[in-house]
Amino acid sequence: TPAGCRMRTLAWLGIASLCLGAAWAVPAKEERRKAEKPKADLALYENLDLDNYDLTLDNYGEILDLSNYEELYDYGDLAPKIEVGTLAPRPKDPAALPDLGTTAQTPKLQPPTTAGPVRPAPVPPQGLPSCLLCLCIGTSVYCDDANLEHIPPLPPETTYLYARFNRIGAIRASDFTGLKKLKRIDLTSNFISWADMDAFRLLPSLQELILPENRLTALPELPRSIVRLDARLNRIPSTGLRPEAFRDLKQLQFLHLSDNQLDSIPVPLPESLRSLHLQNNNIQTMHEDTFCDSQDHSQIRRALEDIRLDGNPINLSLFPNAYFCLPRLPTGRFF
Repeated sequence: TPAGCRMRTLAWLGIASLCLGAAWAVPAKEERRKAEKPKADLALYENLDLDNYDLTLDNYGEILDLSNYEELYDYGDLAPKIEVGTLAPRPKDPAALPDLGTTAQTPKLQPPTTAGPVRPAPVPPQGLPSCLLCLCIGTSVYCDDANLEHIPPLPPETTYLYARFNRIGAIRASDFTGLKKLKRIDLTSNFISWADMDAFRLLPSLQELILPENRLTALPELPRSIVRLDARLNRIPSTGLRPEAFRDLKQLQFLHLSDNQLDSIPVPLPESLRSLHLQNNNIQTMHEDTFCDSQDHSQIRRALEDIRLDGNPINLSLFPNAYFCLPRLPTGRFF
């Protein structure tokens, strides 16, 4: 009947409306759930002080509760391929959190500038610049094998200087200015070819000057306090020594000038001398007064016990009167 048809049509329309309503309700509910999830996440971490968060091996177990690890993620929204990232620690009740104290703030990086390279601060004149290049122990300065090309500024209290095996080419008068306590200078095996005449003369305490294995052709003036002079293995001729260079050195005990280019024995020699090494030079002759006073036959020079003249083209047997005051004969050729 017509009435029955209308009833069936209305029933189908009702069923269709219910289906469409259910279909629309599912995405709306999903959108509401996703919109509410960030708010829940914010509430979850609102009590966590990330600025003072410092995770170390010592407090790892106190900050991160691994027993409730799964509660931090809703795995239902993840795709089959899961990419695990860095996980922030799960917050706890603020009253239960341990007092970790104030942690140091991470220094902020300064933006780059266009002002050019930063130069190191200059070393103050009163500082100890040699102790930046060398090793300073007490009043001793050790500069061995430091690739130096000149004497560095030294501390005013320096007593001993060792600058061996470098590339120092010259010694200036200003290198040792004011070093009144300097007792020993050792410049073995450098490239020193000249030294100012006053480089050492004004050092009142200098006792030992060690200059072997250099390229010196002349000796500067020495202070009267000198006890030991070692200038072996240089290129010093007799003209490179001042006349009577050693006469006034009343404390000189060791004079070593072997392996140079001397053609005579430097005289007069001070009475304090104990050791004279002149081997491997070009000495061919000597005088009767070289070691002894020919006018005083009672003279005895007990201190001068070590004279080396071997390696020179001189026959020592030709000068028998030159040794009468010595405790022993010089070492050299006697035939």
